[in-house]
Amino acid sequence: MSKKARFLMLLVSLSIMLCFMSNTYSRYVAGTTGDINASFSRWQILVNNHDITTNTNSTIPINPIIEDNEHIMANTLAPTSKGYFDIDIDPTNVDVSFRYIIDLNLDNEFLPDLLLTRYAIVPRGHNGSDPLNFVNLNGTSITDTLLFNNNINAFRFQAFTIRVFFEWYQGDDKILTDEEETAIALLANEKSWRVEANISFEQVITS
Repeated sequence: MSKKARFLMLLVSLSIMLCFMSNTYSRYVAGTTGDINASFSRWQILVNNHDITTNTNSTIPINPIIEDNEHIMANTLAPTSKGYFDIDIDPTNVDVSFRYIIDLNLDNEFLPDLLLTRYAIVPRGHNGSDPLNFVNLNGTSITDTLLFNNNINAFRFQAFTIRVFFEWYQGDDKILTDEEETAIALLANEKSWRVEANISFEQVITS
């Protein structure tokens, strides 16, 4: 291979790297001394008040809220129980468009009638009286893309909550019989209902 060909290949490689960097970093500022200073976009996301951007893996406690029922002891599950758990997301220190993906792993092998049913986005400061827009959970994944808006002066993402609802289903097509549900109650000290939420965030890259 000639020196000219090797030089052209090197030039193409450098061009690809520079294009990638220009898509990754959001803004460049020219300094008065003639140096080029890159101002990095902020990328800090809090989930339930835990900063997850400093670690590749984080374990965060998420506490369920079980609706009150006059016939069931408070904070316990029984047939007909309903409740929810909250995933609080705070992206106020993010300066780029991003996508979040929440994969819900439902460990309900021993209790298949305890189901995740729907979710809603609860804005920060919601007073509880305004209606929420519910989305049925047909699968086990919740995802959305939030776009940074440079057309709004001093734009900042707002914190919000993803509220996931569950219920101990008792419809005609429920899987367990009453006798099987009674048997599960006898295992209350040995078994637990567990949901694992794998939450990931990624910057949205545009050309």
